[in-house]
Amino acid sequence: MKLKVDHEADALYLSLTDAPAAESEEVAPGIIVDYDAKGQAVGIEMLHLSKRASSADVRRLLFESVPLAG
Repeated sequence: MKLKVDHEADALYLSLTDAPAAESEEVAPGIIVDYDAKGQAVGIEMLHLSKRASSADVRRLLFESVPLAG
């Protein structure tokens, strides 16, 4: 997985795989999911990032893993 913040485009992109996108769907305003040729999600784009999070929050990304149940 790769996370890219494009300050010029005011967008965040989360690549789920290295597969190329064949189609895209806006699932909510400013949230776009890219799909490969088999219909599997390969990426998620969030537009208007500065309106969704402060610039301080974008510079300080926090990743959290939830332990597996069991």
